[in-house]
Amino acid sequence: MAPRRFGGPKLVVATHNAGKAAEIGVMLAPFGVQVLSHGELGLAVPEETGTTFLENAELKARAAARATNLPSLADDSGLSVHALDGQPGLYTADWEGPNRDAMTGMARIQRELAARGVADTPEARAATFNCALALAWPDGHVESVLGQLRGSIVWPPRGENGHGYDPTFRPDGWNLTCGEMDPDVKNRISHRADAFARLVERCFR
Repeated sequence: MAPRRFGGPKLVVATHNAGKAAEIGVMLAPFGVQVLSHGELGLAVPEETGTTFLENAELKARAAARATNLPSLADDSGLSVHALDGQPGLYTADWEGPNRDAMTGMARIQRELAARGVADTPEARAATFNCALALAWPDGHVESVLGQLRGSIVWPPRGENGHGYDPTFRPDGWNLTCGEMDPDVKNRISHRADAFARLVERCFR
């Protein structure tokens, strides 16, 4: 079955994360789409019961599409550290603690790596940023894609840009962390950019 193309003027971005919403808004700007956020619409966040990034993105997108009767785009993303058996993964936000403090999550990753005696080398501290994007329509149809950015964990964190775990993640081939990069540069190479490029190819061209 051919992928469904997006043709409406409005799109709900189903996230309460201001950083994610801003990044997605920038990426959608060339298509002349009016973006409405979860926060603006006062939508509740559904429980994330999926076992993969794709499943969680799809359930959030479907819930927003049903609630608004508008096409809705949802993101589910996280950081998988290979030496930690893929953790924090789906629970990346939970590792930030109840106050959603990214430094708390970054410090926990460092403690877990130290407890396992993981060497401080890019190879030993390899990690992957994952981003699933799901575009859902009110009739229940969903198109979804998965993007990734491979790199390694650095400590201490470096940089004030970006959001979340960006200051502790150095993409392969770069000496800068995502937190040190100019936002325009990071938005071109990020896991979210990879997923968005796949979604554009599938639904916006």
